[in-house]
Amino acid sequence: MRLAILAASLLLSATAALSQTDAGAGGTLNPEELTLNRVMKDVAEGRTSMTICATGYYITKSGRHEMARELFERCAAAGWTGAMTWMSQLDDNGLGGVEDPDAAAEWDRRAAEAGDPVGKLNYGLDLMRGRGVVENRALGRQLVDEAAESGLPTARRLKGAGYDLDVVTPDADNWKYAPAF
Repeated sequence: MRLAILAASLLLSATAALSQTDAGAGGTLNPEELTLNRVMKDVAEGRTSMTICATGYYITKSGRHEMARELFERCAAAGWTGAMTWMSQLDDNGLGGVEDPDAAAEWDRRAAEAGDPVGKLNYGLDLMRGRGVVENRALGRQLVDEAAESGLPTARRLKGAGYDLDVVTPDADNWKYAPAF
């Protein structure tokens, strides 16, 4: 039994040492993969991909909002519209920074202009509410219509309800979306 424990300890030590060993021109043996550290290293080195950017969802849900912001900002800069939508959500709710409706609306606008249906819906809602932007109900409805035509179920539901905002944001949120002036 002691021999088995000793062998397992030696094997774990050797594996840990090998994972840190530089194999010269061949690179690092057993590099760190599939970890948040690896994702953030890739982001810091300017690499983005659908899977890297999608990891931000997990990071956000784990409560690491500052880390999620770093990832989503890089992904948004690379053109990933889903990251723009997440940046809007973080700014709109003050997660990992101060609540900033203007910045949230700007992220929604960028996603909408890039053709993203969720960005169109969200920017349409911003415009209809006048949250973070000057109220423009006609343009807001136009963007909701475009999102609905793209097949977005929430936009279809909103349009079908005559643009009643309580259909997509229950009255419990009215305090947040009330005009500030």
